[in-house]
Amino acid sequence: MTGPAVPQRLCAPEPGWTDTVDVVVIGSGIAGLTAALKARELGTVLVVTKDVVASGSTQWAQGGIAAALSPEDSPEDHLQDTLVAGAGLCDPDAVRALVTEGPDAVRDLIELGARFDTLADGDLSLTREGGHHRNRIAHAGGDATGAEIERALVAAVKRADDIRLIEHALVIDLLTAADGGVAGVTLHVMGEGQLDGVGAIRSRVVILASGGIGQLYAATTNPSVSTGDGMALALRAGAKVRDLEFVQFHPTVLWLGKSAKGQQPLVSEAVRGEGAFLVDHEGNRFMQGQHELADLAPRDIVAKAIMRQMLATGKDHVYVDARHFGDEKWRVRFPTILASCRSHGIDPVRELIPVAPACHYSSGGVWTDLDGQTSMPGLYACGEVACTGVHGANRLASNSLLEGLVFARRIAAHLADGLPPLREPVADIRVPGLVDADVVDEVQRVMTVGAGVIRSARGLAEAGATLGKLIEQPAGEPGTPGWEATNLVTVASALIAAATVREESRGSHWREDHPDRDDRNWSGSLDLTLPSEGDTARPRTTFVPHDTKENAHHG
Repeated sequence: MTGPAVPQRLCAPEPGWTDTVDVVVIGSGIAGLTAALKARELGTVLVVTKDVVASGSTQWAQGGIAAALSPEDSPEDHLQDTLVAGAGLCDPDAVRALVTEGPDAVRDLIELGARFDTLADGDLSLTREGGHHRNRIAHAGGDATGAEIERALVAAVKRADDIRLIEHALVIDLLTAADGGVAGVTLHVMGEGQLDGVGAIRSRVVILASGGIGQLYAATTNPSVSTGDGMALALRAGAKVRDLEFVQFHPTVLWLGKSAKGQQPLVSEAVRGEGAFLVDHEGNRFMQGQHELADLAPRDIVAKAIMRQMLATGKDHVYVDARHFGDEKWRVRFPTILASCRSHGIDPVRELIPVAPACHYSSGGVWTDLDGQTSMPGLYACGEVACTGVHGANRLASNSLLEGLVFARRIAAHLADGLPPLREPVADIRVPGLVDADVVDEVQRVMTVGAGVIRSARGLAEAGATLGKLIEQPAGEPGTPGWEATNLVTVASALIAAATVREESRGSHWREDHPDRDDRNWSGSLDLTLPSEGDTARPRTTFVPHDTKENAHHG
């Protein structure tokens, strides 16, 4: 099965300068900065980030970070909740690593300087979110957990004289060696500074921590930098990407009207964890009977229930009712959400909060093993760009920050056994290409309609056909807008290919023409690669059954 043809590499000027380090980290969220702080003990480290160091998705995480930190909780309980949310596609070994190493990783964050909310006796204040059967969500600043974690990590990195940082830099493509391994990266540094324009960084190791793909869709909780750059460059270099069809749509994103686009304000699941509930336009609660946890069901269950309610009533949103919290609880526990709502003319202390699902998180990504190694020697990945096997078909709430933290540490622990030698890059014979930067709005529209919360063979085919036409539009000069557009269509093409092949509904992949979960035929993962075909490359899917882990072509 193939999707639209995409460029084999980005069209860009030849590098005008070269530098050499031991480890390049791409991205500056919780995964990237943790990896950098741990890897600095092993050699020279360079962090490359597309905007300022604190601009990624981590700072926007409201709810918190999940870990078994309470005497009433256990890693085994956390494991079971994660496996259930993952709808049969989690890797149990990866989940076990997450939940057993998570508590110590969070404690290390606290030692680093992250200040989590505490009770009067000094113990951590823990709450609950969708899919969790225990209070295990540690939070900071009420609902500003990600911002506090990012603050602590950025401060630690800036204290570390042995970590170099290049801000406002877009990584273009990977340098590869004769053995298929990674030899470094090419990047474009924007603005003033000693390093300017396109250059090359040679390195022993590249760690991808570049975040997600939220800008594929018209409405998302992701910041503008989330254009799938890491997944796209990994695909172009030949790395394996897994489970890309499982895009989680957060069920409760502040609804700002039909014309709202781009990053939308999140109404954290923690609001429902503290006792809020969903209602329709008539004030009826509709989650009862949908799941044993009702309003706190896993995200895919809640998002589907909201979509069904919207379709049944002809409305384009539902509501969160948290009026019973009162003014003080809103001010203390959810100050960020309170301010956000009020800035848009909604007072949640006295009014219902209009919400609708929006793109939130990619459960799939660049395939890695338990040590964060990808299918390419020398290339590692952690955080949202990676598919570690932890999330399966649907991420459990607040496991994302923990995954970035735990697997960044695992990468550094693996590299402590010895960095690979510096590889010699070979000439890149792949055909360069570029997509017109002006197609992004239309890409977001067709992905929202054809590959959004509800999918079908017809809708996916129409989205793929439109995408193919957009790719063929004449492009302008190479630069960040065109490179980002090319990355978006590369990931979109792969996502459409995977979503078309998986003819079932599971987790966050909902096919209205195949509405049932099909464990007999689809209990496994879809791997994607991007083999070249002349001047272009088309996504190729391979089905990997979870019982055998053997590769078998499936469609």
